[in-house]
Amino acid sequence: MKILYVHGLSSSGASSTVSNLKRLLSVEDTVIAPDLPIEPKKAVELLSQICKKEQPDIIVGTSMGGMFAQKLRGYPKLLINPAFHVSGFMKNNIGILPFLNPRKDGVSQFEITEQLCADYEQLETTQFMNLDDFEKNNTFGLFGKYDVLVNCSNEFIQNYKFIRWFEGEHRLTTENIRQDVIPYIQDILNQVSMK
Repeated sequence: MKILYVHGLSSSGASSTVSNLKRLLSVEDTVIAPDLPIEPKKAVELLSQICKKEQPDIIVGTSMGGMFAQKLRGYPKLLINPAFHVSGFMKNNIGILPFLNPRKDGVSQFEITEQLCADYEQLETTQFMNLDDFEKNNTFGLFGKYDVLVNCSNEFIQNYKFIRWFEGEHRLTTENIRQDVIPYIQDILNQVSMK
């Protein structure tokens, strides 16, 4: 199994979620986890290039990464606590913020500007456009019951069919990954292969 993991805002491909996925999955499984550029158009371009090259079996996106994941059409997707409107958070946090996980380029902080907020807002306006049957039947949601940071479950249900809830918050624990995320990924791939 090949997973493309898309991280959230302020994170990187070296997050604890990535390290836990790699540790808990089978040694035959691959997790591709790039550091996303902060500019949304560049992030989508990078992810699209990776998809074309790597042809992942499934794309897993958390928080802001869930919004980016659903822009990658033609692949099964698991959106975990997706943040479909990260621009709203950004507008309240104009300025320089730290990355919470190390990045390959060594950059330790990023700047939220009014222009960056506008760029994200533009991307957000198109995220549910032109959803075909494949996208509706192969995009799955996983939401923490106690997530007080982001809750886009109603919007998810308006656009997609399959949703599950887990005993957790916005950030995933090792147990959430073991008990909820990995079994759901396996269920999704089994369901996709049966079609």
